Amino acid sequence: MSDDNQAPRAPTGTHDVLPPESWRWQRFVDDFARRADRFGFGMVHTPIFEDARVFRRGIGDESEVVGKEMYEFEDRGGRQLALRPEGTASIVRAFVQHRPATPWRAWYVTPSFRYERPQAGRYRQHHQVGVEALGSEDPDVDVEVISLAWGFLTGLGLDQVTLQLNSMGCATCRPAYVDELRNLLASRVDELCDEHAERYAINPLRVLDCKKAPCIAVTEDAPKIAEALCESCRGHHDRVRVGLVDLGIDFVENPRLVRGFDYYTRTTFEFSSGALEGAQNAVGGGGRYDGLVEMLGGPPTPGIGFGIGIERALLALDAEGVPPELPPVPSAFVVDLTGGEAARAIVARLRGLGHKVERAYDGRSMKSQMKAADRSGAPVALIIGAEEAATGSVTIRMLRQEAEQRTVAVDALLADVETTGVIG
Repeated sequence: MSDDNQAPRAPTGTHDVLPPESWRWQRFVDDFARRADRFGFGMVHTPIFEDARVFRRGIGDESEVVGKEMYEFEDRGGRQLALRPEGTASIVRAFVQHRPATPWRAWYVTPSFRYERPQAGRYRQHHQVGVEALGSEDPDVDVEVISLAWGFLTGLGLDQVTLQLNSMGCATCRPAYVDELRNLLASRVDELCDEHAERYAINPLRVLDCKKAPCIAVTEDAPKIAEALCESCRGHHDRVRVGLVDLGIDFVENPRLVRGFDYYTRTTFEFSSGALEGAQNAVGGGGRYDGLVEMLGGPPTPGIGFGIGIERALLALDAEGVPPELPPVPSAFVVDLTGGEAARAIVARLRGLGHKVERAYDGRSMKSQMKAADRSGAPVALIIGAEEAATGSVTIRMLRQEAEQRTVAVDALLADVETTGVIG
């Protein structure tokens, strides 16, 4: 059979999310939104595609994300566009365009797109939640942003999450460190992995993040960036560490943590799951990007943020054996043997009172409708037969209790539900 005759499937590296799994996603986003609101962040929604320069300038032309993974295309108007590979650059572009008053705190939920090898919890279209705080270089903002992410992840039930912390310095102190690291790598270039043997000179810091054994061995005795920090960056990092300790948030210093984007400065952090195997065990991370607004044409504006992968976090929850919360069952299931009009009316009234109510369709038999009522998980069936329809009543049958039922007037039932909030 030719491909043209086969039923279409989701593209490689993407996946469909259906109930009841989608309920976990809904709760995940709802919980994050509530926590972000408590921290003073407001939701921002940006397009899934941008002028490609947003990511080329922000992430860096020489980065792996832009060079190998970004979905870039020319539209019918000849504009060079790209699907969003991460969340921060788009939010900062919106800040530069609209110039809201600072401090500006934004949270988002978004799909992101990267052409990479699909694997567990990592897709070509993946989804993440995140925050961005723009307008303050105070290290207490770093602490707040990290604590928001930490509280959210642990609040989900993740016990095996480790916070890794580092400082990447600033434009004052980092260049000298980068030169020193580049010289070291040049002296041992034959020992690097194939990719970094060719590209190490462009951005030596990325070699520190390489998970391949040759690069790890070469950089094992490399100078640590913490030793090269200027006084200002060292003081900033110390304040962040003290703040995390004061809030009871454990962390591990990781001098290799440089993240993957050019825009990071000073504080970088990552949350890794001990329940996930291999090098791809990060569930989220972020850092400070005090020069990104300027890169995208705005005024000097410090910023910090993070992103948390929804798929990866849910995978970590499964790996830790955290039972998924099941979606709520209906408050009632309406069984109508009179043609459906009565069911339509009472279902609308009960839903208007805030209840989740289901019913059957297509004039099914009593037996079929009662089976559907039982499968729904509803504790109550509201049965409308010919006699009930004639008298304006409904029979209430308890489905999770032994053979208990009674018949009441529909108006009385609705009045009672409005008063007590309970059906049955």
